[in-house]
Amino acid sequence: MANIRDVADNAGVSVATVSRTLQQPERVSPKTRNKVMAAVQAVGYKPNLMAVKFRSGKTHNLVVLVPTVANVFFARVISGMQEAAAELGYSILLANTLGNSDIESHYAKMVSTSQADGLIQLRANNPLDVSMINDHGLLPMVNACEVIDNGQYPVVSLDNRAAARAMTEHLIGKGHSRIAMVKGPDSSPLTQERLAGYKDALANANIAFDEKLLFPGDFTLQAGYNAGVHIAALHNRPTAVFCENDETAIGAMQAFKQANLNIPKDISVAGFDDIAFSAFVDPPLTTIAQPAEEFGRTAVTLLVDLLNGKIRKAPKVIMPFELIVRESTGEASS
Repeated sequence: MANIRDVADNAGVSVATVSRTLQQPERVSPKTRNKVMAAVQAVGYKPNLMAVKFRSGKTHNLVVLVPTVANVFFARVISGMQEAAAELGYSILLANTLGNSDIESHYAKMVSTSQADGLIQLRANNPLDVSMINDHGLLPMVNACEVIDNGQYPVVSLDNRAAARAMTEHLIGKGHSRIAMVKGPDSSPLTQERLAGYKDALANANIAFDEKLLFPGDFTLQAGYNAGVHIAALHNRPTAVFCENDETAIGAMQAFKQANLNIPKDISVAGFDDIAFSAFVDPPLTTIAQPAEEFGRTAVTLLVDLLNGKIRKAPKVIMPFELIVRESTGEASS
């Protein structure tokens, strides 16, 4: 049976380096880590992982709370998390919480009971108890995408207000003054920030805000379709629709096509997120691109740094956005 010395000899490193790689992989360079793990496989060494975790005091597990795995944007964020976690020697434990606080609290207990080292939350809710705050006043958590910035943990977010303002300004620049918005859930900070950006652009262009041009939604295809059916039937129909995410926009586009409306000749449609489908719908969707995979990578990196004592105050990382103009938006119809 192979032992740790066999691994060290095969990898050309010391026994201490092998031990460190297995117990604290984040303290070893990726090159050395890959070399050691290749040697482990080559010689057939089977470390007692439970013993390794016991000695290190860490599980190298990270809990990720996602409101819904059905959302394409979240799927991309999770992909970035998995890549970063693997590089740092961690595993991801994914919980599809459906935005339910009780479910979130249940999985958060994995951190307090030492079944996981830390937690990443993709919804604006803190499920950890304040008793878990460390000496620097920080919880073992990173809040990404939809955030509450209270200084108790790092956050990774987008300037949603500025992004929505940029999209609304694009539509105004095309001559649109009656611009509808299909929102997300009213309780979501994303909805509130994007609505604020929409209002900013209207005010800057001296266009009166009309409450009747706001339509409810929940970031789903069905919500977009339902709003689209309603909008298409209006007597004084808006000339453009800004949906707070791409899935909603794609649902609305389907409703408009069924009503025999030409996009963008009769009505322009814009989205938010730049999911893969947005470039392939007919017509391709104008949208706001945000770096989903980098959201995930950044969240994991921050959490591991926090767990290793490298973070003494909660940073706020603002990710960049880009306005992607495609064929779904055009000049306002008369």
